[in-house]
Amino acid sequence: MLLSQSTRSVSALLTRWRTAASFSSLPLPLSNSSSADARACVETVWIVPLDRHSWYDHVRLKRVFVADGTRHQVVLVDARKLLACADRDNTDYVLKPIAEWHAGKVRGIREFLDPDNPRVPQMPYVTISTRRAPGLLGWLGLQREGVVSFRNGQHRARYLAEAGARWFPVEVHERESALLRELCGAADDARTAIRCVTPGGGGV
Repeated sequence: MLLSQSTRSVSALLTRWRTAASFSSLPLPLSNSSSADARACVETVWIVPLDRHSWYDHVRLKRVFVADGTRHQVVLVDARKLLACADRDNTDYVLKPIAEWHAGKVRGIREFLDPDNPRVPQMPYVTISTRRAPGLLGWLGLQREGVVSFRNGQHRARYLAEAGARWFPVEVHERESALLRELCGAADDARTAIRCVTPGGGGV
């Protein structure tokens, strides 16, 4: 028996509803631009060469904040300048030189950063501010110096510098990124020395 026009319309609507319902539990695909941005943000890995390290010659680092809208930026910093600013931090969280770390701590950081590990470590996360520099010019308010505080990753930052990393990436809030580049930014050479790659092998 043939279906009437109204019955066929109802049947078609039910079929469409069942089809839509079957896909409702699946994750919705991102738009082309959003998925590309998400992949670049989540998957990008920075390869940092080490000049004075007998265990391995590079480390891999990834971002701390990967979700859209975090308002954080990656900045390539000069290791020496960054740690000079970090040594000015007047909180209790300034580490002793690596030579004074106990052997277990050194071994733990070395194993944590090993590029053969499947898990990629996060890059250091910092904040930066300025204060009056010591001396007459600072007292007169004519000279200021940078102060870096680590929110995360101080051990790995100091280990990387000791292992011969001249530059490495850190993450900082966007409102402080310009100041960090001004006071601790890496030289132009860093952009060729430090590679950014994705799991597919493509460079960034």
